[in-house]
Amino acid sequence: MVRLDENLPGVGEDIADEIGLPPSNLYSDEPPLESDLHRHQIDLLIRLLKAWWHDRPDFYISGNLTVYYNMQQLKTRDFRGPDVFVVLGTEKRDRRSWAIWDEGGKYPNVVIELLSSSTARVDKGAKKTLYQDVWRLPEYYWFHPETLEFAGFRLVNGSYEAIAPTEAGHLPSQQLGLQLGIHERQLRWFTAEGELIPLPEEAERQRADQAQQRAEQERQRADRLAEKLRALDINLDEV
Repeated sequence: MVRLDENLPGVGEDIADEIGLPPSNLYSDEPPLESDLHRHQIDLLIRLLKAWWHDRPDFYISGNLTVYYNMQQLKTRDFRGPDVFVVLGTEKRDRRSWAIWDEGGKYPNVVIELLSSSTARVDKGAKKTLYQDVWRLPEYYWFHPETLEFAGFRLVNGSYEAIAPTEAGHLPSQQLGLQLGIHERQLRWFTAEGELIPLPEEAERQRADQAQQRAEQERQRADRLAEKLRALDINLDEV
């Protein structure tokens, strides 16, 4: 969510100041979320991508977590807390925050901001400029959980260009090889082909339904075979 840069006391800052290094392993310092809608939407996007990419070891996704990005200013660090961000080519593990100097200089590949009446101006203005000019963020999206306003931008020759929607109204992410779109008033991930990525529990139900359908098909085939054998006066009990 939106927050101005400010002085942040951190663990071990005095030692870091003495040796001229930025502090490490900083805690996130993000304000409360705007509403239940915002919290549920963030959790949904994170949970879905983690489940879909459960076997990938080379990505990190989080939400409402501080990204520290200025290694020179120890007492007045630059920071932002994207609502949802994805980093590729990194270790999949839990973190207290994302500090650029601890992550090999890696910035996020994708950021999604959730708009509200109090944050929309900054999300569309100052944050967009920051992501374009400082972070060089490849893809930036915003979504309003109440009004369903949805837009996405891709960095092209140093400037953001609006991402053209598919026929279904989805916005394709070149970075992730997926699509983002609205389904039942929520922002959801879709496959590159435009298929809705199911919730883990939905996927489990689908697998159970498919297994049940296969068993029913096998039973029907066995019944048809038995009927044909009876028509030929073949006693199955004697076979």
